[in-house]
Amino acid sequence: MTKAELRKKYKILREGLSSNQVDNLSIAIANQLLKLPIWEYTYYHLFLSIEEKKEVNTDYILNILSGKDKNIVVSKSDFKSGTMTNYLLTDNTVIKKNSYHIPEPIDGIEIPSNKLEVVFVPLLAFDNHGNRVGYGKGFYDRFLSKCTPEIITVGLSFFEVEDSITDIHKDDVTLNYCVTPKTIYRF
Repeated sequence: MTKAELRKKYKILREGLSSNQVDNLSIAIANQLLKLPIWEYTYYHLFLSIEEKKEVNTDYILNILSGKDKNIVVSKSDFKSGTMTNYLLTDNTVIKKNSYHIPEPIDGIEIPSNKLEVVFVPLLAFDNHGNRVGYGKGFYDRFLSKCTPEIITVGLSFFEVEDSITDIHKDDVTLNYCVTPKTIYRF
């Protein structure tokens, strides 16, 4: 399927989930993450969920990272340039939803992309080759291309894998893992 077809399919599937289902599936994903060999690192980038789009609730992952005393980095999107600026999440970080309902830090301690070691990646769908479909703006592809080649990318999905995405672009960055409530996929 094409990215556009997958985007449409998975937006509809997500819309069909109740708040209770989103929470239960998100907890299952967080529990699956504990099985990955990614916990020896220091800097973890985590997206803050857009509740209105029924994204994976990353609050549970945030609790795991805090409990493991990791440096948690969150981003602020610039829709004019299509880039993200990364900030260390601290007790003093003020989070506010932007006009797209994305929770973002107002400001803070900026962390360069090359310092990040693990990135949890939002997505709508993914395939057997580690390709992903997001919302189509390219924010994560641009962001991940600025990270070190050793960066570990972990997609989070309520739904299982698709066979293939037919219209992959040369600048699309693939995942190392994708975690669903039932399965850990390694690429």
